[in-house]
Amino acid sequence: MNIQVIFYSMYGHVYRMAQAVAAGAETVEGAEVQLLQVPELMPDEVLEKSGAKAARQAFASVPVAKVEDLAKADALIFGTPTRYGMMCAQMRNFLDQTGGLWMRGALVGKVGSVFASTATQHGGQETTIASFHPTLFHLGMIVVGVPYAESRLLEMKEVSGGTPYGATTLAGPDGSRQPTENELAIARYQGRYVAEVTRALLRGRR
Repeated sequence: MNIQVIFYSMYGHVYRMAQAVAAGAETVEGAEVQLLQVPELMPDEVLEKSGAKAARQAFASVPVAKVEDLAKADALIFGTPTRYGMMCAQMRNFLDQTGGLWMRGALVGKVGSVFASTATQHGGQETTIASFHPTLFHLGMIVVGVPYAESRLLEMKEVSGGTPYGATTLAGPDGSRQPTENELAIARYQGRYVAEVTRALLRGRR
């Protein structure tokens, strides 16, 4: 059972969430998890000015995803920061190259799931994931979120991301806030839940 966790991260927040998602998926027997990142589109000088170039060194060794390799996975879990309430351009550009897979129906019946990061509590966590889902539906995927069986979604004692659509984190306006244990726990739950659903589907098709 191959599970790919594919993300874009500028300052490392989505990367940390991706690690947690992957760790959760790996707890399910038979799961082989790959952590991949989509290609960067911004020039090095822009990344340098924004301070992102140094931050991205923390996950520079993560392999770059290839569109054709998506067909090899049984489940695809995507992670993106928000850009005005939707996925970032890097992720959109990557997904816009899946036309060939769509034509062949190569992703039909595979499990898809999404997690995200925003700067603020109301910066588009749910819209980013919800607006991501139509792409997965068009590709024929079975979309999985985070059920309220994960009680951490109900956390009210602290500021925390986490939605029934998928795990989320808050980076803060200056990017200084890091994913909390509550947010990482929801991400691990999402990874495990996706892997469990995928395993059940694969067994049912035998």
